[in-house]
Amino acid sequence: METLDLLAAGFATAATPVNLLWALLGCLIGTAVGVLPGIGPATAVAMLLPITLKVEPTASMIFFAGIYYGAMYGGSTTSILLNTPGESGAMVTAMEGNRMAKSGRAGAALATAAVGSFVAGTLATLVVTFFAPWVAEHAVRLGPPEYFMLMVLAFTTVSAVLGKSMLRGVTALAVGLAFGLVGLDQISGAPRLTGGVPELMDGLEVVLVAVGLFAVGEALYHVLYEGRVVEAQHPMSRVHMSRQDWRRSWPAWLRASAIGMPFGALPAGGSEIPTFLSYATEKKLSPHKEEFGTTGAIEGVAGPEAANNAAITATLMPLLTLGIPTSNTTAILLGAFQNYGIQPGPQLFDTNAGLVWALIASLYIGNVMLLVLNLPLVGLWVKLLKLPKPPLYAGILVFATVGVYGMRQSALDLLLLYAIGVLGVLMRRHDFPTAPVIVGMILGPLAEAQMRNALAIGEGQWTVFIQRPMSLVLLVVVVAVLVLPRLVRWLRPPTEPDAVVRV
Repeated sequence: METLDLLAAGFATAATPVNLLWALLGCLIGTAVGVLPGIGPATAVAMLLPITLKVEPTASMIFFAGIYYGAMYGGSTTSILLNTPGESGAMVTAMEGNRMAKSGRAGAALATAAVGSFVAGTLATLVVTFFAPWVAEHAVRLGPPEYFMLMVLAFTTVSAVLGKSMLRGVTALAVGLAFGLVGLDQISGAPRLTGGVPELMDGLEVVLVAVGLFAVGEALYHVLYEGRVVEAQHPMSRVHMSRQDWRRSWPAWLRASAIGMPFGALPAGGSEIPTFLSYATEKKLSPHKEEFGTTGAIEGVAGPEAANNAAITATLMPLLTLGIPTSNTTAILLGAFQNYGIQPGPQLFDTNAGLVWALIASLYIGNVMLLVLNLPLVGLWVKLLKLPKPPLYAGILVFATVGVYGMRQSALDLLLLYAIGVLGVLMRRHDFPTAPVIVGMILGPLAEAQMRNALAIGEGQWTVFIQRPMSLVLLVVVVAVLVLPRLVRWLRPPTEPDAVVRV
């Protein structure tokens, strides 16, 4: 009952005219960002981070959350019509959705993606509502050794799971940790990695690094490498589902929600794994196996799209309760919280209860808004695909430059912005994940402080991390994350040389 009372108070805050407008604006921008290929929610949120200087925390968090899950809805449009997933989580949707579009059933594919996103998003929000306070209540009992190991777990999961290789992920994490070291030492006050530049005494701005890596890096990458790509669009039929489509879709929505939520709620990183699992499950259980890979099976769209949204919504649980981001966008959202001097974690539900419950309530409101926006207005969103790319990316660069310069009116910030943008291009070109950079930069100083506190408790002995049961459990999980994938690959029997040909 206490949770319901807090949620009702959250609805009272989120339903004020100003916050409703911010939620609607976030949903509109998020859907547009999802529809436009190559511009993901991380880029959009990073580009808009400077508004945290002018807008009060609750409104801006509602706005950013709207962009985050709005982009998941919009991403299905390009996946189905263009076979161009804007986000990695939409890759699987493109497999069957584009085949349905080629068969003249684009409308049914878009409809099942929108309704499935609504169902999965609502179910995942219910899980966040009722389980996040319980997680926060138990996490309060953790001490510095446990918090340090929890952050090490965040480092290993984000770097090991989000990238295409563990080495690339760990390298990106090291870059982020180095960024986090710039500035004054927290205890001694000695300057570190500043190069004698006074502006760097306060450290690097999270907003600057996020905008450089995601917005500037993305724009420059498309200008350099993808500016001449010609995309073929399939015609869109009327957005509706037949009775048979409904009958085939709803079990897939429910199964996918159950698959997606645990991957988002645990610090396991990414929505790629649950979408592939959902696709494999639907392909195995479907009585219409002949449609998979040929004319397109509606279950192959309904399941992955629902799993994607369930995982994305559930990522807010580790972010709010433990302060651990498990995706690109939640890493940037963590930076947005810190811009307000708010540190997500177990105490957040006590110190900023009004903000947390208004944010959770806005998820319910935003899901309804997105369903209303996506079903009737999908024809309008498709017209966004006709926007010419050069002005679009030029606008992103201008917006990013003005936003960063407006923070401190510093020419050095602009030099750093474009230097980090070039780094983002190189990372994208060579398949280095960018999320570990942001996670390392934000959580690195916090992990350092917790490690020093833990060593003070243990009187300088590193054994303090294995003497406390919870800390030891987390250490075992960290080792498992690093070792098990390699062990599985090592133990797996080698594939026959001609096996690929036979398949």
